Amino acid sequence: MSKMTPEQRDRCSTIIHTHAAAAAAGNAIPVPGLGFAADTITMTTMAMALSGVFGSSIPENVAKNMAISALKKQLLKQPIKSAVKELGKIIPFAGSLVASTVSVAMLEAAGWAMAEDLANKAN
Repeated sequence: MSKMTPEQRDRCSTIIHTHAAAAAAGNAIPVPGLGFAADTITMTTMAMALSGVFGSSIPENVAKNMAISALKKQLLKQPIKSAVKELGKIIPFAGSLVASTVSVAMLEAAGWAMAEDLANKAN
């Protein structure tokens, strides 16, 4: 059960969607491995922004650890999507589109999981 207020949920939604779109842009570049770097950087800044929604501030190194942990969980939940995301970059244009789409889905899921965790810790 979520412990977020409607205002917190709206703020989290804006943060998560904005960061997922930024990660999609980073994943559109057809270089295998670059997507994970883009996702990690995006998730790090997302974690820092989400912590502010719940009245706390976390240092960048803690946010980076949270980001890597959240991404690992998503990779373990969806290993085929993760493999398709990186291998798809070999295919011109369509591969980048697939990688961006998969990245958005993974970051959305990881972002909401992170937001719920932060909400539970705050309350």
